[in-house]
Amino acid sequence: MLKNYLTVAVRNLLRSAGFSFINVLGLSVGMASALLILLWVANEWTYDHGYPNDSRLYTVWNKDKWTNDTVCWPTTPKIMGAALKSSFPDIEQSSRMNWTQTLLFTVGDKHLNTKTTMVDPDFLTMFSVPFVEGNARSALSTPNSLVITQSLAKKLFGGEDALGKTVKLDNKDMFNVSGVIRDLPNNVSFDYEALTPWSYMKQRGDDDSSWGNNSCRNFVLLKPHASLEAMQKKIHNFTIQHENDGTTTQFLYPFSKAHLYGTFENGKQAGGKIDMVRAFLLIAIFILVIACINFMNLSTARSERRAKEVGIRKTVGALKESLVTQFLLESVLLSAAAGVVALGIVWACLGPFNTLTRKHLTLAVGEPVFWAFIVGFVLFTGLLAGSYPAFFLSSFRPVQVLKGAFKKANALVTPRKVLVVFQFTIAIMLIISTLIVLKQLRYAQERENGYDRSNLIYIPMQGEMQKNYTVIRDELQEKGVITEASMGSSPISQSWSNTWGINWQGKPPGDKTIINSYSTGGNIVRTMGMTLVAGRDIDMVNYPGDSTSVVLNESAVKAMGFKQPLGQVIGYPGYPFTVVGVVKDFIIESPFEPIRPMVIWGPKFTGFNTLHFKLNPAHTPSQNLKVMEGIFRKYNPAYPFEYNFVDTEYARKFEDEKSTATLAGLFAFLTIFISCLGLFGLAAYMAEARVKEIGVRKVLGASVMNLTTLLSRDFVLLVLISIVVAVPIAWYCMDRWLMGYKYRVHVDAWVFILSGVVAILISLITVSSQAIRAAMASPIRSLRSE
Repeated sequence: MLKNYLTVAVRNLLRSAGFSFINVLGLSVGMASALLILLWVANEWTYDHGYPNDSRLYTVWNKDKWTNDTVCWPTTPKIMGAALKSSFPDIEQSSRMNWTQTLLFTVGDKHLNTKTTMVDPDFLTMFSVPFVEGNARSALSTPNSLVITQSLAKKLFGGEDALGKTVKLDNKDMFNVSGVIRDLPNNVSFDYEALTPWSYMKQRGDDDSSWGNNSCRNFVLLKPHASLEAMQKKIHNFTIQHENDGTTTQFLYPFSKAHLYGTFENGKQAGGKIDMVRAFLLIAIFILVIACINFMNLSTARSERRAKEVGIRKTVGALKESLVTQFLLESVLLSAAAGVVALGIVWACLGPFNTLTRKHLTLAVGEPVFWAFIVGFVLFTGLLAGSYPAFFLSSFRPVQVLKGAFKKANALVTPRKVLVVFQFTIAIMLIISTLIVLKQLRYAQERENGYDRSNLIYIPMQGEMQKNYTVIRDELQEKGVITEASMGSSPISQSWSNTWGINWQGKPPGDKTIINSYSTGGNIVRTMGMTLVAGRDIDMVNYPGDSTSVVLNESAVKAMGFKQPLGQVIGYPGYPFTVVGVVKDFIIESPFEPIRPMVIWGPKFTGFNTLHFKLNPAHTPSQNLKVMEGIFRKYNPAYPFEYNFVDTEYARKFEDEKSTATLAGLFAFLTIFISCLGLFGLAAYMAEARVKEIGVRKVLGASVMNLTTLLSRDFVLLVLISIVVAVPIAWYCMDRWLMGYKYRVHVDAWVFILSGVVAILISLITVSSQAIRAAMASPIRSLRSE
């Protein structure tokens, strides 16, 4: 019986090659789109998962009441982890982790800037770091031990065994490779190529025991039977117990949840990236369903041709169940063919898709689970797509079919029309979403950023750069490479420090306004092209006392309530700084958020990590950089010359929104493409069902234009219904999305009007080919049986 079903199914598909091609095309595009999205969703869903101790791993978070909000953040004092472990027996292990730094690794004549992280020895066993060589329990047990990834081992030592080899760090500190670990997967929040013991932080002078310096992440592993609720109560006031006048409390948050559920509002968990994951999953489902709807519409459009077959089969004794099986088998065969094509599309598009999403997704073709999923996916798609046509076609009554009296093409509401409305509703919603995301993106991109990014570069400070800064700067200026230079605590496009502890005259008691903190060696206003509102720049050449000077932005002046800011004294106990200038607000954080108050300290405040240079526009950037490289190699020979353009760095702030806009536009295009195939099918059905009506109208004098309008009118009505349904849903969803931005656009009516017009035009173009073809057909052929 199965062989007979297969034979008949193959013959029917080959007999209607055009129908089969359109169905395979629609299903394959829909399946490929859904598979790509599902790969991304699976990557995000498994982010920071898979550790054997998953259920017991927690990050220590802070919570405090700031001026207008209760805020939670995942950085805590460096002393926190060890203090928690020694105080509470229910904590099995703890580890600190500093932010990844770029350190020079030297082996022979190889010099590589390497992403390096300092951790406590427990980190390796807490997170079950997979070792290729060495042992997790002892790999970081000595002060000069070093754990590196396989890729880094290959770069440093080629094919040689790396274990026990010596590596020079930062051109002065000797370390021995005590372990080689697998490269990090692409769905973890860690980003390092090498691990050193926390003792190296102390050796570099970067460690401290301050309970007010929240600058690193602390992880804890609870014992198997420890009560999380009891532990939350115990650690709640841990910082307050160690810090005078402290108000910051602590709580444990599951490590595996932070990536997807890392957003807190007013001290309570409020979603996070999981919202985007759910939205993409919903889009994948919609695209697949829309592709299946195409199959349904195209299959039922052929009902006239299959009806007599069904009638004859039933007349000779075929049961409804056998007919359903026959039609479902045809749909599964088409789905299988579409699945093969879809895998080819996914393979071809995976590279561009990875670039777009900034991922490293792969097809796990060597895993049996992958193929089991693909088989299940194909079967599910085939059964879903074929379910309605199978039951629809098998329900025909032989008497009505053989008399030709079963059709109801002109019914006001039919399942096919409902499905088309659903398709275009989704398509219009995606068009609206794309336009709003693009509008929000452009709104932020056109926002005044407050400084001049053109020809501005920054170089991470390494080796002898700070020591030789003056001679490097002077030689670069003498050779006409740069026009201005400045040292800073971070790149001007990144905020590395903020605080609520700054004092000023008239500060209200309990005020916890968050103020961004930046330090400079001077000349920052001219180098960055900022706008002075009052006073002057910090200038160590003409004003040697400026080491204790400070420049405020406009938001800081407002937050501090200064009417005459120049000459005001602000700072910390024992560290007074005098305000010498005020600059116009500039964007150092997200361009989608309000600009925070900011203080720019003179050089006495803290150290420097970055050099900024304004390249001379009289020469090309490549000419300037070539000369600059020679000068840096002269004064900092052990370190590679690496630089970053600030405008490129600033553009990265828009990457998430650009990706969202591009993906939304791509999904909208695919949805419209697939929907148009369905509309084409419905148009073909309508033309087939009304062929005699069209013939009669032509005989009575109807023109081609009249008939085309007649046939197209119903489809335009369906699209108009889709617009009415889609607009309020899209407005609600995008309004919710925009609420995540404090600096956002207003949704204008033209977005909805344009989306509707585009949908109507596309539908008319799709339908007109069938409508014109039917209208131009000779009435003799359609009426000869009459």
